[in-house]
Amino acid sequence: MSEAEVRAAYERIRPYVIHTPLERSRTLSRMLGADIRLKCENLQRTGSFKVRGALSRLLGMSAAERRRGVVAASAGNHAQGVAYAASIAGAKATIVMPESAAIAKIEATRGYGAAVVLAGADYAAAFHHAAALARRRRATLVHAFDDDAVIAGQGTVGLEIVEDFPDVEIIVVPVGGGGLAAGILAAVAARVRVIGAQSARASTLRPSLRAGRRIASPPSPTLADGLATSGIGARAWRLLRWRLRRAAIVGEAEIAGAILLLLERTKLVVEGAGATALAACLGPLRRTIAGRRVVVVLSGGNIDVNVLDRILNLGLAEQGRVFRFATVLSDRPGALSALSAVVAAAGANIKTIHHDRGRVGLGVLETLVTVELETRGPRHVPEIVRRLRARGYRVIADD
Repeated sequence: MSEAEVRAAYERIRPYVIHTPLERSRTLSRMLGADIRLKCENLQRTGSFKVRGALSRLLGMSAAERRRGVVAASAGNHAQGVAYAASIAGAKATIVMPESAAIAKIEATRGYGAAVVLAGADYAAAFHHAAALARRRRATLVHAFDDDAVIAGQGTVGLEIVEDFPDVEIIVVPVGGGGLAAGILAAVAARVRVIGAQSARASTLRPSLRAGRRIASPPSPTLADGLATSGIGARAWRLLRWRLRRAAIVGEAEIAGAILLLLERTKLVVEGAGATALAACLGPLRRTIAGRRVVVVLSGGNIDVNVLDRILNLGLAEQGRVFRFATVLSDRPGALSALSAVVAAAGANIKTIHHDRGRVGLGVLETLVTVELETRGPRHVPEIVRRLRARGYRVIADD
């Protein structure tokens, strides 16, 4: 893969994609002690960078290939990208999605004109079904990341970054199968340090780099479901093994915290995969990026609104703005009011409260109360605990 191939892909897809903004965040720059720019692929057509690779692949097909149609497997973003690209290229698209795929993503894919087939419990099973379907139909199987034309299309993100920010020193990019990171590496000069970020529940990149060969491992369920592949693609690996400088790993709470931070401070909605690079900057890469000119790739914004509330609550907990604890009260009038008064005096707000009178080990006239508080931040929690204990309450923290 070369810069020339990426530029050729850009000429093909340029009329159909958005040159997404590269926004400088004063808040994040101040927090991290670096010049932080956000590459907003969450604002791309179909909601993610995936449409770039899909368009590159389909617009490069022959007329005969387009007539036979295309098949792809995806849990969401690649599905929508291929469906949109097929509508531009004049090809019939069939997308195989796991049976667990979010309804919103299924309907969005159909909305772009593709036929959707639900098969298998996960991406691997859906891909197996898609490959068999493509063989039967003599259709083209469009791989989500292990395809040179797709990688070249994803690399156009890198071309736009360098065009908008020629002095960039570090690019932090989410990594699933590695197509986006490989494409960016092909598009930017060797002086630019490209760092990959993965979820701890789908982290095959670091062991692969350490071993010098691709290591496969089944992913676990993760907020960054767009990165949940079983390994790095063979074509992407050719570039990653030599030029990717580092792989950073982040946990679920860190990803949720990054989603919340972006929503509150930048007014940008991103999905779990899209927030992973920022989560890495806030965590394991903080020292690495200090004082540098950094681009953080927000790779997508197709978050499932049905789980957004849970993600935000996890993010609030990660930031110490939600505190959960349990305590035992006398089961008599006024006991809950007294507890509430202590909480109010501490400046906290009760979000939820739950009584459990049937807990084994409690006295007949006792009840276990579980409370969730809204706080001002992590420094506020010790003050709340101190006030509660000073009034004689046993505080059982929810770790």
